[in-house]
Amino acid sequence: MKVLHPCCCGLDVHKETVVACVRLVIDGKPVKEVRTFSTTTADLIALSEWLAETKCTHVAMEATGVYWKPVWHILSDDGFELVLANAIKNVPGRKSDVKDADWISDLLAHGLIRASFVPDGPTQEMRTFLRTRKQFVREKGSHILRIQKTLEDANIKLDSVITDIIGVSGRKMIEALIAGESDPAKLARLADPRVKASQQTLRQALRGRVTGHHRFLLRLHLDQIDALDVAIAKIDQEVEAGIAPFRTAVEQVSSTPGVKTLAAMQILSEIGTDMSRFGSDANLVS
Repeated sequence: MKVLHPCCCGLDVHKETVVACVRLVIDGKPVKEVRTFSTTTADLIALSEWLAETKCTHVAMEATGVYWKPVWHILSDDGFELVLANAIKNVPGRKSDVKDADWISDLLAHGLIRASFVPDGPTQEMRTFLRTRKQFVREKGSHILRIQKTLEDANIKLDSVITDIIGVSGRKMIEALIAGESDPAKLARLADPRVKASQQTLRQALRGRVTGHHRFLLRLHLDQIDALDVAIAKIDQEVEAGIAPFRTAVEQVSSTPGVKTLAAMQILSEIGTDMSRFGSDANLVS
């Protein structure tokens, strides 16, 4: 089989160590050298220097959790052609870190590793921000559900008469419940005039048995929601500050029916702006 990369390296990356197998072709025969480095910055720099000394041109590693990222960042600064691959199947037999690195180097030398898409720095940052934002939104939703369960336990049917229980009207009513108000009529009058439910319906829904236990939980979940709202707002500020390289692309993607600005940014943070990386539309979708 034809060797495409006569001087390359396979890395088996773990949380605390990186096993590197450099594969050289000398007089038509492969010669290999294996070294193990820790994942501290100093040792990763030493790994990069060693690869440079061996005249290594291509380096491949598996996408193992987040452990590959520090290795990638340091090696990418030194001009190596890096290849990130999803799970690489090894040959049958006893598995070891050295054998894994050896096998990766052999596959890389013959061009048998399909590289995964790794976005550039600004895209990775945008991806991290927006994925974190998505997680915070999910956490906020979880706290809203817990508020609903707490109200239901107190026999307060607020979610049956108000669509958004932490909207303006719902928030006022919950705050009043936490403060100790139990009169359904007074609670119902806190509703915004735009609420479709009648005052009588609201009074019936707000008649319950709210204890100190319920008030404590409602306050706890509202505080968590407020903290998440602040965190989401901070992320939005960071995203807006770094949107410049993506602004034109965001406008193009958001011109698609049904795709708003936030969704466009999330799409671009996952696929980047360089479509030449993808061989086909099916490759992009996968």
